Amino acid sequence: MNKLVKFLTISFLIGSSFGGFAQEKQKLNVILIHVDDLGATDLGVFGSDFYETPNLDQLAKEGMRFTQSYAAASICSPSRAALMTGKYPARVGITDWIRAKFQGFSTSGLPGEYEDFADKPLKTPKIQGFLPLEEQTIPERLKPLGYTSLHVGKWHLGEEGMHPEDQGFDLNIGGNDLGQPPSYFDPYLPQTPREFYQIKNLPPRKAGEFLTDRESDEIIGFLKNNSEKPFFVHWAPYAVHTPIMGPEDLVEKYKSKTPGQQKNPVYAALIENLDSNVGKLLDYLNQTGLREKTLVIFTSDNGGLIGNKTNPVTWNIGLREYKGYPYEGGIRIPTLVSLPGQVVSNVSSSVPTISMDWISTILDALGENPNQPGFEGSSLWPVLKGEKGELDRDLFWHFPHYREPDVTPHSIVRSGDFKMIYYFEDGSTELFDLKKDPMEEKNLAKEMPEQVVQLKAKIEMWWKETGARLPMKK
Repeated sequence: MNKLVKFLTISFLIGSSFGGFAQEKQKLNVILIHVDDLGATDLGVFGSDFYETPNLDQLAKEGMRFTQSYAAASICSPSRAALMTGKYPARVGITDWIRAKFQGFSTSGLPGEYEDFADKPLKTPKIQGFLPLEEQTIPERLKPLGYTSLHVGKWHLGEEGMHPEDQGFDLNIGGNDLGQPPSYFDPYLPQTPREFYQIKNLPPRKAGEFLTDRESDEIIGFLKNNSEKPFFVHWAPYAVHTPIMGPEDLVEKYKSKTPGQQKNPVYAALIENLDSNVGKLLDYLNQTGLREKTLVIFTSDNGGLIGNKTNPVTWNIGLREYKGYPYEGGIRIPTLVSLPGQVVSNVSSSVPTISMDWISTILDALGENPNQPGFEGSSLWPVLKGEKGELDRDLFWHFPHYREPDVTPHSIVRSGDFKMIYYFEDGSTELFDLKKDPMEEKNLAKEMPEQVVQLKAKIEMWWKETGARLPMKK
């Protein structure tokens, strides 16, 4: 009898220390904030000289910031497909942005179908115009683990039948085929009515209410009503994409502020409003005790949009070019990750990351296998915990299309500190040492022909492995 009592006592103490035999370890929640068009230096913590982002700067102090983080493409739809699936955009056939129904035209087609431009030397492959339902998304992988999921904001991965609720999300607020909002002000409609040009599942609530304010409210409302299960929230703000609009009081604030290299007051207002809403969500997590059991990932889908250089939307300080270009300004993005007590705090990491990494990272953080068949990213969880300081791999990008005003079909490889851009029109290359030349000002291709040959071979092998659709001469 004494031995039995002693055994039960020890068992109870062990169970109390390690979570108990019957009590299951509490699962982490995940909030993935995937901003639209946010440039690599658009936050104070990443070097902005004009925009004010106190909440995101604080999030960086509470976690890890990645200084060499990349989107999987220099434009939106490919990066979004990569993030959801863990696969390169070339693998799923989405290498350009998907045209919305309201635009009245499509560049989509089957493998082997091409677009032919009279004034261009190459025929370019048509893209897969939607994320196939056969692809397993993040929420589809989390659902068997007991997670409930919410998508809020931009989707841009297909028309009806391919929306978030068709791809594993329990609830979709705002996501359809639109690549940008008709307006940032309630009722979120264009000045000139157009068929199919309306945000989904976001009915008018208060005239003039700002869209990002509404998005964060919807997320908090969801969390209040779904507290019994672990949750996955994919918040894809329509901000900071065009049309560039901002709350009037913030616009006036920045009109009176001395500009730096970044100087657009309306865009600055759009950024600060985004920051405030991230802060509102984090405050809710803190107030409800959810913060220490919620993994928060903040990232972007491509580099910042400059547009008209005489009156730029933003400026990617210290980087070359902008959204749509193969240079660092087009693909480098700001990324922050925080989970109090598990992710190291106030640490800057130079480990290169890319959009496909997040699905593996999330699964790893949950104690699941991060190396599922088909995954082409890497788990950053050991990096986030401070257990690993580097990842040994090459990164690739593929854009076999033309883009105005002067982007031609190309592929990219980053291997170590070297980055090579291969141009399909004439087979020319640009080679840069990003460590010594982050502005990509000196093309080393002629000085380092052996390096060019090695990197070209890597690109060609990657084309074969992914089944990348390639342009062809006429």
